[in-house]
Amino acid sequence: MKLTVPDYILAIKAYIPGKPIEELEREYGIKDSIKLASNENPLGPSPMAVKAIQEAMSNLNRYPDDSGYALVKKISEKLDVRHDNIVIGNGSDEIIGMIVRAFLQPGDEAIVPHPTFLMYEIMIQCAGAISLRVPLKSLSIDLENIKEKLTPRVRLILLCSPNNPTGSAITKEDFETFIKDIPPDVVVVLDEAYMEFVRDKNCVSGIEYLDSDTPLIVLRTFSKAYGLAGLRIGYGVMPEEISNLLNRVRQPFNTSLLAQAGAVSALDDDSFLQKTINLVHEGIDLLYDALSEIGVKYFETQANFLLVDVGKSADDVYEKMLRQGVIVRSMTSYGYPSYIRVNVGLASENKRFIEALKKVI
Repeated sequence: MKLTVPDYILAIKAYIPGKPIEELEREYGIKDSIKLASNENPLGPSPMAVKAIQEAMSNLNRYPDDSGYALVKKISEKLDVRHDNIVIGNGSDEIIGMIVRAFLQPGDEAIVPHPTFLMYEIMIQCAGAISLRVPLKSLSIDLENIKEKLTPRVRLILLCSPNNPTGSAITKEDFETFIKDIPPDVVVVLDEAYMEFVRDKNCVSGIEYLDSDTPLIVLRTFSKAYGLAGLRIGYGVMPEEISNLLNRVRQPFNTSLLAQAGAVSALDDDSFLQKTINLVHEGIDLLYDALSEIGVKYFETQANFLLVDVGKSADDVYEKMLRQGVIVRSMTSYGYPSYIRVNVGLASENKRFIEALKKVI
């Protein structure tokens, strides 16, 4: 086989997700393992979403509503935005892909903090465009340095707040100062996948800035707080001019019938959402206390996960934790060779993580 493939595609390093529980137990012969590596909801899915999915299954012979009318209507009501401001996707990852296809050509530039969600750079590279990395400052996104990186070829700026993997969030004051200095031909993407977990009242919510002169796209997901990661459903909120462009590159029927049904009901399940938020906040506080007690450095977070400095090889700690049936995430690929990332689990899972970490370090 002789394939002709662009060099920028061959240079892509594949995204490696957190190890699945089934794979760990198959490889290591371990039972009753726990996964705290992918920032998932430990409570499972919203019960109301599950019921809606079960009721929708009798229609699996039909294509889903391409417009996602019921889901778009529900999001519109929840966020007080127009229907035309919303684009739904197969996870917010797909919408990132739409944005890149719509705005980037080979040779264009996009600014990304470093480290941040790895898929940004992969998507940019898929378009033959160039990522301009801006290092974090004290684990936070350095908006001032990002502005200094602007060139005539920059078309996109991708920001994650709270940032994955650091958990730091952008403040309203910093964002307002930042966005007024961005040229009107540069699209700013604010990925708010972890917004529901934020406790800092000074954290920016991009929905409030959609009418700014700089084009802004805000991304949200049902994968985290709503417990629907397996359905792959997310959405973006943006000016109508941009949503019209994204709908031109969006695949038809890109979100499944079950995903739409589950997401609609998940948005109505306020009790489950609050239960999730309470569990995460209690778990974060417990982990803070437990890590302090054993003398392990951690970094405060606005998300449902936190960074932990284990003071030695993160890859080695990751492997040893696997052998105790605890899946965490090594941050070596993010440029933090002594850090691991762990998300909040159930109370029993958080305790098991701490006990396993004690043994390893």
